[in-house]
Amino acid sequence: MNGFRRFMNGRYGADQLGRFLSFVALILLVINLFVRNYILLIIAGVIIGYNFYRMFSRDVSRRSEENGKFLTFVYNLKRKFTSAKNQAADKDHCIFKCPRCKKKLRVPKGKGTISIHCPQCGMDFIKRT
Repeated sequence: MNGFRRFMNGRYGADQLGRFLSFVALILLVINLFVRNYILLIIAGVIIGYNFYRMFSRDVSRRSEENGKFLTFVYNLKRKFTSAKNQAADKDHCIFKCPRCKKKLRVPKGKGTISIHCPQCGMDFIKRT
């Protein structure tokens, strides 16, 4: 055990991106059990190899930057789906985008044709709710 600790000293190790890559490789291997396609096996092998390369890398700053970009991407994806889910749950309001600045504006439903004022850029536009 001490030998492995000495070996891993100064190396990057496992992170969230590594766990995700391992999960993707495992899914591809399970699919390959049923499909029997050597391309899936090669892709899974490349993913596993890249994951080991990342784990044993001594360039900690670059691996940390890769993981940070991955976590930012996942956060933005989750935020987009949460926003869409919240908008679908809101039955009393419509969401419109300002034609000039693209800011999302929430207005009540059932008011007919109304003039909407964008607080960010000051543009007025007419929409039917």
